Amino acid sequence: MSDPVRPWLSGKADANDDGRQARGDDGPWLTIVGIGDGGLASLTGEALDAIDRATAIFGGERHLAMLGETAAETIVWETPFSAALDRLLDRVGTPTVVLATGDPMWFGVGATLARHVVAKAMRVLPAPSAFSLAASKLGWPLQATACLTVHGRPVDQLSRHLFPGEKLLVLSEDGASPREIARLLTSRGFGQSRMVVMEHLGGEREQVRETLAAGYDLEAEADLNLVAILCVAGRAATPLPTVAGLPDDAFVHDGKMTKRTLRALAIAALEPMPGALLWDVGAGAGSVAVEWLRAAVRTRAVAIEPKPERCAMIAENAATLGVPELLLVEGSAPGAYGGLEAPDAVFIGGGLSDGVFAAAWEALKPGGRMVAHAVTLESEAMLIELHGQLGGELMRIAIDRAEKVGPFRGLKPSMPVIHWHVTKPYPKLVPVDAEGPADGPGQAG
Repeated sequence: MSDPVRPWLSGKADANDDGRQARGDDGPWLTIVGIGDGGLASLTGEALDAIDRATAIFGGERHLAMLGETAAETIVWETPFSAALDRLLDRVGTPTVVLATGDPMWFGVGATLARHVVAKAMRVLPAPSAFSLAASKLGWPLQATACLTVHGRPVDQLSRHLFPGEKLLVLSEDGASPREIARLLTSRGFGQSRMVVMEHLGGEREQVRETLAAGYDLEAEADLNLVAILCVAGRAATPLPTVAGLPDDAFVHDGKMTKRTLRALAIAALEPMPGALLWDVGAGAGSVAVEWLRAAVRTRAVAIEPKPERCAMIAENAATLGVPELLLVEGSAPGAYGGLEAPDAVFIGGGLSDGVFAAAWEALKPGGRMVAHAVTLESEAMLIELHGQLGGELMRIAIDRAEKVGPFRGLKPSMPVIHWHVTKPYPKLVPVDAEGPADGPGQAG
């Protein structure tokens, strides 16, 4: 599913995850060797033996150049990655090595290959990661440091990690990344943050340089680098918590958005969990989808919105608030549901007519959460009827806010909103008599 505003988004959890089944053999045929900037001299005997026995070695140009002469066939990773993956999987059962940087299972190719090769067919021999090397030099405990990457990812995602005193270690895309990170820090009011650019860690060309984000003055940065950041908030900084209920003015909007109090209630009822997928139907400014993504690690969200000007606002909000991975679908429900992965949670805040609810309920996974809001009498009647049919919790929320009334103050009521949330039940087990199943196999709950 394409994104009309940000076409680099694929809508998948990982750009290299194309649905292939994991493959392998009875024993490990694939060895993934983590290699540092010190080259072959930094490898263990086990890693060197694997390289010597391999009939084919895959890797980037930099890694393959470290090998020197070898009897194995050397294969440079292709673009797109899927083409190289096909060549790799064709070698099932043949001793094969993949060279990777540092720890292949931490933001590395090992994590991708693990989705296509069964664990018993793959051996991973990690080298010290860039995170470990950097933390050792800085004296930063890794468990108290956020380890991130902008390799193949937008720099905007760092925004959600900017808090006073926070320590960040960020793998760069290339030599331009440190300056891009400095611009982001400065634009978010963290210009006085200390930046340490660490190049070729562990190698002969290792270089460590320090600067402030607002006065970034480094030049000729190596493509292989990591940026350490000690976050310092200036007066212009507005750090935002990850708990739901951001101020309404944190979002760009045209008035069509779920307001702060109701948004916090909706997120609580949607129950964000690691890896879970949300459909935000009639997303408006995308505030619910954005807060969902900020609420738990590895959450995913699709914002469905028919108006292109609002799609642009959603993209801006996602970037500003550090969740540029939010997938945008420009279109009207329920037609826009086609081709989307089944959700773990659905929020409907932009109308319930024309089959919007029925198709979303059908797509929602068993055990998934449905939350809907209504402000019109017609939508309110629909929610009352659905509550009668499906149960759940139905409530009417009316909020009064203090405002000026001449020289005094008074409470001004806002339009009441009907909030309904329900968990989709699991299918009932089909009874099985002593002779066997009456109507086919039972379905696990």
